[in-house]
Amino acid sequence: MVILNLTENEAKQVFVKYGIPIPKGMLIADSKQTAEAVINLKPPYMVKAQVPAGGRGKAGGIIPASSMHEAEEVAAKLLGAQIKNLPVKKVLIEEKLPVKKELYFGITVDRFNRSYVALASGMGGVEIEEVAEKTPKAIVRTIIDFQLGMRAFQALAVAKQLGYGGSQLLELSGIIQKLYQACVESDAEMAEINPLVETDVGSFVAADARMVIDDNALFRHPEYEANEVQMLSPAEAFASRNNLAYVKLEGDIGVVGNGAGLVMATLDLLTFFGGKPANFLDVGGGANMEAIRAALEIVLSDPDTKAVLVNVLGGITRCDEVARGIVEALKDTKARKPLAVRLVGTNQMEGQKILSDAGISVLDSMEKAARRAVEFAAEEKR
Repeated sequence: MVILNLTENEAKQVFVKYGIPIPKGMLIADSKQTAEAVINLKPPYMVKAQVPAGGRGKAGGIIPASSMHEAEEVAAKLLGAQIKNLPVKKVLIEEKLPVKKELYFGITVDRFNRSYVALASGMGGVEIEEVAEKTPKAIVRTIIDFQLGMRAFQALAVAKQLGYGGSQLLELSGIIQKLYQACVESDAEMAEINPLVETDVGSFVAADARMVIDDNALFRHPEYEANEVQMLSPAEAFASRNNLAYVKLEGDIGVVGNGAGLVMATLDLLTFFGGKPANFLDVGGGANMEAIRAALEIVLSDPDTKAVLVNVLGGITRCDEVARGIVEALKDTKARKPLAVRLVGTNQMEGQKILSDAGISVLDSMEKAARRAVEFAAEEKR
C-alpha cells in the first residue's frame, strides 16, 4: 500500500489547472539556481523544502529570506537535508505574501457518511487537528452529496460563515468549488489549503497546498506513477520492497500486526489507553519469518519509537514463524526498545515458547499488551 502524498509544488500545479491562485515562485534543485528563481520575484521570499509531508514548518522546512543572498543560503541548507525523515531534493522559492488573515480550507473523505466533507476555519496556519481539539466551534463542516457535488449555495454558505461578504464572498466561494472539483477529478482522498491567505488588498491566495491521491486510482493518473517511489521515505521504500503496508504516524509506540482491521483496532486501543502510535504496519496474512523481521527492522529503526507492540492473531499466519522473526530482528538490530507481544492462534504454544526461551514475555490479550506498551513508552520518556 502506498499513500501518495503530492509535494506542495505538485499540488499547486494541480490548483493552477483549476484556477486557484498561488504565489509567484520557482522550483529549484540546486542553490545556484536561486538568482534565476528570484529574478522575477519581489523580496522577501519564502524558501520551502519539497517533501510529501505536512508539518514542514515545525520541522524547519519552511524558512523566510529577506534577500537573494539569504535565499541562496537557506536553499543550500535545505537541499540534501532531511525533513520529517524525507530527503529534500528540491525547494520552492516564492514571494512572501502580505498576510491580513490566514484561513483553512480542505476537502477530505467522510467514511461514515460515504461522501466528501468540506472543512473550513478562520484559524488557518495551524494543523486542523489542533483547531478541532482546542476550538471545535471554529470549524465549519459541510457534507457534500457525491452525486450533486459542491453546490454554489453550499460554497457561499461556507464563505459567509467565515465572515465574508460582497466580492470577497464570491471569490472565496469560487475557490472552494474549484478545490472540490480538483479533489474529485484528481481522485484525491484529501486536498487542503493551509493557509489560504487573505492578502492586504483583500484577495485570496493558496499559500500552501496538500493533496493525497488514492493509490487505487493511479491507473487513471499516469503522471504520478514515475514519482511514486521517489516520494517514499527510506522506511516506506523498504516496506514496499517487502510487501508490507506501512504508514508513518506521529506517536512513539511502534505497531506491527497482521491484517489491516487488527492493526487499526490496535491503534485505537493504544490511543484509548493514552498512548500515541508511531506507525501503521500490516504484515498481511500468512507472513513468514522474513516479513516479520523486516517489519520489526522498520519499526525499531524509527528514532521516534520508544516502545513496540506486536499484535498477531494467527490464522494462516503461524505464531512460530512470527516468533522466529521477532527473535531474528532483535539479534540483527542495534536498537534496544521495550517490546510488548500478544501472540495467539496457529502454533501458539510453539511461538510463545520460542519467545520465552529468548527472554521475551507474551501477554494473553491485546488489551494487556497495549497497556504494557503504553507503560513502556512512558518509562522510556522519563
